[in-house]
Amino acid sequence: MAEESAQEKTEDPTPKRLEKALEDGQVLTSKELFVFSTLFTGFLMYFLILTFSDRILGEFKGFFSFDLSDFPGELLRMSSGAVSFILVYGVLFALPIFFVVLFTQGVLSGGINVSVKAMSFKGSRINPLEGLKRMFSTKALVELAKAVLKVSLLLGTAALVISLYMPQLTTSSNANLLNGLSRAGDVFIALMVTLLIGLVVIAFLDVLWQRYQHIEKLKMSLQDVKDENKQTEGSPEVKAKIRRMQMQTAARGAEQRAALANVAEATAVITNPTHFAVALKYEVGTSGAPTILAMGRGKMAADIIEIATKESITVFQSPLLARALYFTGNIGQEIHEELFSAVAAVLAFIFRVAKGEELDAPDISIPDDLQFNETGAPLNG
Repeated sequence: MAEESAQEKTEDPTPKRLEKALEDGQVLTSKELFVFSTLFTGFLMYFLILTFSDRILGEFKGFFSFDLSDFPGELLRMSSGAVSFILVYGVLFALPIFFVVLFTQGVLSGGINVSVKAMSFKGSRINPLEGLKRMFSTKALVELAKAVLKVSLLLGTAALVISLYMPQLTTSSNANLLNGLSRAGDVFIALMVTLLIGLVVIAFLDVLWQRYQHIEKLKMSLQDVKDENKQTEGSPEVKAKIRRMQMQTAARGAEQRAALANVAEATAVITNPTHFAVALKYEVGTSGAPTILAMGRGKMAADIIEIATKESITVFQSPLLARALYFTGNIGQEIHEELFSAVAAVLAFIFRVAKGEELDAPDISIPDDLQFNETGAPLNG
């Protein structure tokens, strides 16, 4: 029983689940809101067109003026003019409707969303069996019931409005043309306003229903939530490893801070010139290799260089060598054996300069596998 309850989808979708649904093209949408926004914008455009009706009718009237003396050319002129007329006013009428519909659907779904995954081919879309399942599913029955109720409501509303204006319509035949058109216009406006009120109610209810369906479809089980948290925060093993790394980093930082007291005993400090600093000690005549007394990066490197400057210890700039020493060595241990030659060349240069010789800095050669960037990644693959 506990396992079954853990698999029941009772939890609201998490932000990550909602984000994934957007990527998959599963967005909240409403056909009824689409219908309302389209008719509402078209109704507003109707009043806008009325203000330019004289100009529009004038252009339309021009298509019925014929010049029979140039019949083929006149036909081409009228055809091209008619096509331009339809395209221009068609675009002017359609663009506002397009942007209003796009805006309303975008607000409903939380923004304009383009999902490549949703546009990809899916065999289930052309599978006849899947199509039959969709046709006779609960969702299809709900949509059918909604359509019947919507049509019934709109037809009833339209019948009510027409019945109220029936006396005016039946007497329009006794009026002149302008009065008849005015009465028909009044009936049209009243009918559209009433239908739009009905549509906005239907759209509001549909948005609530679609939101409920959308959330229900994306709901998660307790196990889903636990798995997502594990993926987001990491498994206990990964988190334990991160904690160990953090402790090691903290311990290394404390060790480096304590080692600053030994910088005064250094023979030389190799720098990056500012990001890294490694203090080396070497006693002439001993058989051992140079030892790392202190090392650090960033603020720690600046502290090492500052102490070395105060103690008149030579600071030698070699970015590749400084990084190689830092990423391959440890405080209190000898340097990496493959860096012996490079460090020996530096120390020899320092000793000779200390004796008063004027020399150019030596060219330092670092093995390819010991060349690192500032993050510790190899420069050569």
